[in-house]
Amino acid sequence: MKNIAILTGDGVAGEILASAIKVLDRISEVYDIKFNYNYAPIGGRAYDETGFPLPDKTIETALKSDAVLLGAVGDWKYDSLAPELRPERALLGIRKRLNLFANLRPIKVFNELLFASPLKEEVARDCDIMIVRELTGDVYFGEPKGIIKKTTLDNREIKVGFNNMIYDEDEIRRIAIVAFKSAQKRKKRVCCVDKANVLDVSRLFREITVEVSKDYPDVELSFMYIDNCAMQLVQNPRQFDVILTGNIFGDILSDEASTICGSLGMLPSASLSDGKTPFMYEPIHGSAPDLAGKNSVNPIATILSAAMMLDYSFNEKSASDSIYRAVKEVLKEGYRTRDILQKDNELTTTTKMTDLIIEKIR
Repeated sequence: MKNIAILTGDGVAGEILASAIKVLDRISEVYDIKFNYNYAPIGGRAYDETGFPLPDKTIETALKSDAVLLGAVGDWKYDSLAPELRPERALLGIRKRLNLFANLRPIKVFNELLFASPLKEEVARDCDIMIVRELTGDVYFGEPKGIIKKTTLDNREIKVGFNNMIYDEDEIRRIAIVAFKSAQKRKKRVCCVDKANVLDVSRLFREITVEVSKDYPDVELSFMYIDNCAMQLVQNPRQFDVILTGNIFGDILSDEASTICGSLGMLPSASLSDGKTPFMYEPIHGSAPDLAGKNSVNPIATILSAAMMLDYSFNEKSASDSIYRAVKEVLKEGYRTRDILQKDNELTTTTKMTDLIIEKIR
């Protein structure tokens, strides 16, 4: 029995999670894998129920599971809350509590959707990148941080904001190992992206990455500055296999790269721990509160997140591959949710897209 924590967030989270669960139920039938779902709230939903975006019960439910499937969090109605009570704070909190230090974001173009990419078809075709982003360090977590008051030389009092970009060698080593192991299953290339020309942190990141690379002689290692990488992703994305980078650079690059696929509604992600705590899976798109209840949102990102869960947490690659094949077949037949709609395609609801994918799983 595979115990899965279902963390229901805000906006369309309930709808897309329901789609993923229906797909998993089909997988259970076809591949004889038994799933047990344990539900807990997170984000704004949790705040409404408990007064906190990440209640202890939710953390407990996640820690007792074999894997975590998360719906998106966030809603404009919570924007006036104190920072520590806003839904987005729950994401940082759950990552920290589960020690989810490695974020994997596959940027894989379905050629059936090349029309939706902002890049020329010949540039985007067959693009397949894995961005390996460190998730629990860098400026998002570095100490000290804050906003203080400072007196200038001309006796004016001004505010100063500061955050600390910091990594130790153990943090760098463990994320580099994830990147090299990922590359071994792909095209055996790792590009480490940093700003080593100006940042001491990046120079250490390079040094430790080079050390780790010696244990993976079959993998080619290269380096690229973040600004150049941002440009290269839109000029020639197919040059990349695995991109290894820190938290803030990975945040920016993965969002930029996601547009290559034509819609955020197509992209899953996995967040990995050291194995002592469960891995977490979630779509990279937001909660889209304006679309909640309209049965129009694209469920594919969440469905593919469940496919990643089957692969990474449960070692059920055949079942995972069957979901990818089903998605590709449905897209090839011309079914589309509104975010990926093209003239002459058939506009499809969330539930219909889900049912069509289920029919193809065999």
